[in-house]
Amino acid sequence: MTSSAPISMSSALLPALSGMLRNLDHLLDKALASAEQRHFKPEVLMQTRLAPDMLPFASQVRIACDTAKYGAARLAGVEAPRHDDNEATLAELKSRIRATLDFLATVQAEQIDGSEAREISFPVGRERTIRTMAGEAYLKHWVLPNFYFHVVTAYALLRHNGVDVGKVDYLAGSAGAAGA
Repeated sequence: MTSSAPISMSSALLPALSGMLRNLDHLLDKALASAEQRHFKPEVLMQTRLAPDMLPFASQVRIACDTAKYGAARLAGVEAPRHDDNEATLAELKSRIRATLDFLATVQAEQIDGSEAREISFPVGRERTIRTMAGEAYLKHWVLPNFYFHVVTAYALLRHNGVDVGKVDYLAGSAGAAGA
């Protein structure tokens, strides 16, 4: 059954972020199981990279969480929780994902809906240059693409390192996984 109602900002954002964070948590479970099965310390995955100049696995997970929480917070006009960026284990990364999911659960649809034209200013890059976009453009052209980039990079790093993950795992908690 399809809906003829227009899509809202909250319905475009919150389920996508929450679903993919649950998927990311599932991928970390698979990584922990792989480490146990293959007899290696799971922490070796924390600094793995696909290229020398890219950020490591732990940073990919942190940035995915940050993109989700800051994206939702800025669109809702609320303060996002802060994290220390000091996770040293996969279990600690899983806690960060859980904390991000818990925060997203506090953001109400009515806080985000209607933010299409709201100016959103945010820091970009290592220089922390301030960029400003309208809310709808911020959601469509910054938050979601940036979020998916870091989730898929984390997935690719695990796969590259022999963790038995595939498309079904990447989509494990998404509503659209059944048709994948």
